[in-house]
Amino acid sequence: MNFTKKMSFPVLFICAFVLLLAVSCSNPLNVDISASNYHLESVQLDSILKHTPNEKLPSEIETLEKKYPEIIDYQFYYCFKTGLPKDSAFALNWLEFTRNSYYKRLSKRIDEQFATKLPQSRKLIEDGFKRLQVHLPNSKLPESVIFMDSYFASSVYCTEKEIGIGLERYLGAKTDVIRELPGDVFYEWIKKAMEPQYLERDAVCGWVLTHICEPGKDFNNIQAMIQWGKILYLTRAALPGQKEHTLLRYSEKEYDWALRNERNFWEYLVKQNILFVKSETDQAAFLQEAPFTARLPQKGPDRLGQFLGYRIVCSYMEQYDITLQELIGKPYNEILTEYQIND
Repeated sequence: MNFTKKMSFPVLFICAFVLLLAVSCSNPLNVDISASNYHLESVQLDSILKHTPNEKLPSEIETLEKKYPEIIDYQFYYCFKTGLPKDSAFALNWLEFTRNSYYKRLSKRIDEQFATKLPQSRKLIEDGFKRLQVHLPNSKLPESVIFMDSYFASSVYCTEKEIGIGLERYLGAKTDVIRELPGDVFYEWIKKAMEPQYLERDAVCGWVLTHICEPGKDFNNIQAMIQWGKILYLTRAALPGQKEHTLLRYSEKEYDWALRNERNFWEYLVKQNILFVKSETDQAAFLQEAPFTARLPQKGPDRLGQFLGYRIVCSYMEQYDITLQELIGKPYNEILTEYQIND
């Protein structure tokens, strides 16, 4: 039997107001992940290598190599350049490497900075992938996150199953071991980017652009920018609580500058007739990390092509109710047609 109870006008008004407030204040990207059974394993490889006794280290490395072969090969052969663990000279090379005074101090700084923070970072990354699992139930997700010292080889390294994170690149630009890096290799703008607030963002973004929404190799300029916009929007969906400037790897000042000059950058691209040109040179200038975006005022930030692509995608998603899976497959020209600049 249906039972309906009449409500007085004030009660109806209050209920309607509460409903409207809930809808207007909710973030559509902040989905419910409470039912997810996804688990992201974590391994502190840097800590294992540092704290395992020398007599037990060979067997420990052998065990790790069986489980994470690509990560272990990357760690020793590419990052530390000691050769592979199976090489006859490895033991001697590793012993010599660990005696390096800079390596010792770097390892100590990593311990000091991250000893108590990594469980929280793992949880933030895991929750991010849980959200992507809700949005993209058929997407590939990482099984493990490996916290490591890449010896400045890279911030994030993705295999088919793991994400390797070079913790040394998140120590902070003012840390002594970062300031001491040779300036002819690690320019000031590179050191400036080595801040801890980007760690979770980089982990998720690195996996997204490797396994879910790859940057195109045969795209025209605006298509490449919009593809990067999709990558950043998916990263935002994974980490909806993250600030926009952090998502874009900008300071607040850089982000504000980009917002103020969004129209100017767009009009520059239009006037130069380079939107629909396929140019590796243009895309390197507009999309890759640098001290600033080439061909534009040096007081502005780098990667304005990524910023613009993200703004174009956000403009489209604000106007259309589509899933993230639909967004990934949406042709760039359809997204571009709906671009609106909010001055």
